[in-house]
Amino acid sequence: MATSVRAKRAGSPPPVAPPSSPDGPRGRRAAPGGWRSALYRWDIKAIPYVFIAPFFLTFAAFGLFPLLYTGWLSLNRVELGGDPTWKGLENYTDLATSEFFWNALLNTFTIGVISTVPQLLMALGLAHLLNYRLRGRGFFRVAILAPYATSIAAATLVFAQLFNTDYGMINGLLGWIGVDPVDWESSKWPAQIAISVIVTWRWTGYNALIYLAAMQAVPQDLYEAASLDGASRWRQFTSVTIPSIRPTILFTIIVSTIGATQLFGEPMLFGGSVGISGGSGNQFQTLSLLMYEKGWVTGALGQASAIAWVMLLLLLLIGGVQALVSRRDRTKLGG
Repeated sequence: MATSVRAKRAGSPPPVAPPSSPDGPRGRRAAPGGWRSALYRWDIKAIPYVFIAPFFLTFAAFGLFPLLYTGWLSLNRVELGGDPTWKGLENYTDLATSEFFWNALLNTFTIGVISTVPQLLMALGLAHLLNYRLRGRGFFRVAILAPYATSIAAATLVFAQLFNTDYGMINGLLGWIGVDPVDWESSKWPAQIAISVIVTWRWTGYNALIYLAAMQAVPQDLYEAASLDGASRWRQFTSVTIPSIRPTILFTIIVSTIGATQLFGEPMLFGGSVGISGGSGNQFQTLSLLMYEKGWVTGALGQASAIAWVMLLLLLLIGGVQALVSRRDRTKLGG
């Protein structure tokens, strides 16, 4: 029987190979030779770059070129309607000795601090409240985002009326409790506080929703374990919630700081006719207002470009600090 089996195997026809697929061994259709083959290779390699080219072309035209051109202008003396004259770093040295620049830089810093700190603290509190199961949570989430959807011009004009020295509602409320009227526009700190109130009112809800999204991603097991250990809600908030959303808090701090550095619309509209100069005594003039005044009021485009590059360097410095802090946090987590 073994002999018959071997004979049958020897007499069996050889296995027939399956017909080759037109798509080739890896599933891709083989292209014919000649120019069609070259066109096929170009299609595979070049088409992805064609798809992403519009973004890079737009960025080069409206982002990279203005940035480089502004850097070149900052090294020249440029007047409106005149030819540029090379000055080197003279525009930057003039800024270093200009009291208006240092005043604007200090105002930008102080307004940023007194608007960012209360804003983020209030956003954390609102997000913590909305994180609980409350009735009408959807309505409250939409309501706190409404100030962000309001235009800067409308919000600032309304608050300018509220803080009006003569007939504003804020001074009226202060008069009821025996406080003398405050000159919100001409005094330095009252004016900066009023502008900070506008910024805080507009951006608190936006940051609260960012914090709320981060809080909802915190595992509930952590809260259950803390509750079993006897931790109160405040203890859970400080020991579980805050450490868990620390990257989000750092992100909002950086974004709010960048926004404070570029603050322009609120102080300009709040000051009215003297808004571009930051008040009659430059008491709330920011770097953005000073750049606008140098470029389009006095016509010194070279100095305005130098201020723009100083602002860019400040933002890069802030971004570098964020990168260092994030790297340190990742190192701690990894260790």
